[in-house]
Amino acid sequence: MKSWLLILAVVSLYVLHQDFWFWDKARPLVFGFIPIGLFYHAVYSISVTGLMIVLVRCAWPSSLEHQVEQSVPTSKEEGP
Repeated sequence: MKSWLLILAVVSLYVLHQDFWFWDKARPLVFGFIPIGLFYHAVYSISVTGLMIVLVRCAWPSSLEHQVEQSVPTSKEEGP
């Protein structure tokens, strides 16, 4: 169930990235000086960063790391 929620979150943010609704608008100004499109992208970037943190913590394939750690020789071979 958790993986489906993460997939849904990734797809949702991908769809929200296609923000065609603010392409030709500079108003309203957020906080009196930030154009709405710029504010949208700032909030979007923060959201994507949060999702990436969740993905790394919850969906990182740690089994692959264990396989690599086991396959790496522990002793260092000296070169010529």
